[in-house]
Amino acid sequence: MRNPGTTSTTAPPNEDSTDLARFGYTQQLERSLGSFSSFAAGFSYISIMTGVFQLFGFGFASGGPAFIWTWPLVFIGQGAVALCFAEMAGQFPLAGSVYQWSKQIARPGTSWMSGWIITVGSIVTAAAVAVAYQIILPQVSLVFEIVGGSSDAGVTTTPAGAQNAIILALGLVVFTTIVNIVGVRLMAKINNFGVAVELVGVTLLIIMLAIHIKRGPQVVLQTQATGAGHSWGYLGAFLVASLMSAYVFYGFDTAGSLAEETKEPRRHAPRSILRALTAAAIAGGLLMLVGMMAVGNIKSSEIGTLGMPYLIKSTLGNSLGDVFLLCSAIAITVCCLAVQTAAIRLLFSMARDGRLPFGARIAKVNPRSGTPVLPAVITGVLTIVLLLVNMGNQRVFYILTSVAIILFYIPYLLVTTPMLVRRLRGDWPRADHGPFFSMGRWGVVVNLVAVLYGAAMTVNLAWPRAAVYGSDHWYYQWGAIVFTGAISAVGGLLYLRYRHRTAPQGPATVRLVTAEGPTAES
Repeated sequence: MRNPGTTSTTAPPNEDSTDLARFGYTQQLERSLGSFSSFAAGFSYISIMTGVFQLFGFGFASGGPAFIWTWPLVFIGQGAVALCFAEMAGQFPLAGSVYQWSKQIARPGTSWMSGWIITVGSIVTAAAVAVAYQIILPQVSLVFEIVGGSSDAGVTTTPAGAQNAIILALGLVVFTTIVNIVGVRLMAKINNFGVAVELVGVTLLIIMLAIHIKRGPQVVLQTQATGAGHSWGYLGAFLVASLMSAYVFYGFDTAGSLAEETKEPRRHAPRSILRALTAAAIAGGLLMLVGMMAVGNIKSSEIGTLGMPYLIKSTLGNSLGDVFLLCSAIAITVCCLAVQTAAIRLLFSMARDGRLPFGARIAKVNPRSGTPVLPAVITGVLTIVLLLVNMGNQRVFYILTSVAIILFYIPYLLVTTPMLVRRLRGDWPRADHGPFFSMGRWGVVVNLVAVLYGAAMTVNLAWPRAAVYGSDHWYYQWGAIVFTGAISAVGGLLYLRYRHRTAPQGPATVRLVTAEGPTAES
């Protein structure tokens, strides 16, 4: 593999707009993000102190301490996807990431569906992330338990807890929508601050938990009889528990989605994608491992119901535990912000290609903020509607979570699969790939792993298990499949309506730019 780090191989900031013009687009978005902001966008989307705090309890209750082995397995699978995306980000530094990447290597219908499904997935993800406030804030103070009492604090499985989760989530979505309307500079400042807090917070948390270690790492071999009741024994429990890890390890393509607002995106975006995923894998894995080694009673039922917040507070005490829970609340805030930011760029990118109704209005960029305002309003309103529809649904969190992951895994496959086909035909990497990120001779193997993993995990997540979706109503149990099918059907109808619109494709070859200026056609 190669990943050149010298500025002589990439377009300097004053050439970024010229580079963008080669794809048929003019610079409309404000290009102000540096390397840390690019990394922060991907990392805050993954967000260890959001995903791990949200779903650690589910993973633990489903598979016992041994569920942690889903973490490295999912990381390997999504790592293969990230490596494929890093190649794409270096070649196509365009807003909209997955949609644009698929457009460059697949058929128009494939790229349309990838953009449509992942946009809906982003809205569902924003709702799922916002609901996570309920897991954290009421366990800090009952002031945040607006509906219900102490027995509802920190859970979404009681009627009052489910209602309170929606109320807290609505406030968060309104906030992130306002920030995204104001502009990318404010978004980046808040996001950078949140990521800095999360990085420092999770590091200190790992250290503090390590001080309280009570058992050895062999705890990760305990299943606590969670395989009972599964037709496949512990494997069945393990596959259910993998929902936890799958939920954390996606959204790293956000660094690529902000390419048109990033300086030197061909250099920074591939690195940011890989660094965000790797940093999350290391920090999250250590947090869960050390946490299970440090908690007083590893068989306590509260670990499965109240999750990581209970583990932290029971180990470190209420006061210190609340400090880390507040860090988690900040992480949830910037995670929701990053999710909506990515959705806005996807809508903008598809709209300017004429692929959406009212495309000209949606793609209009406010000259003062340098941000597309209407997509921010649309994503905010749709997220709020989705939350209100689920008011009082006690399974809202796990249903939203599962559906959100599926609606990302499918578009990811719509990039990695055409990419693999091109590799096997000898059409990728292209002859004009240039000195940007490349997997070299490992490309076919890594790409194949990405496709096989993505397909297998999609089936696993969509499987209508009672343990995830319940069994009392068929429309819940089959909800992931029905919802995904409905979204795909609507997307297909919209594609038929707008397929004749002409989208900029850019030239077949791209001139490479060095620090000294244009050199030669590649």
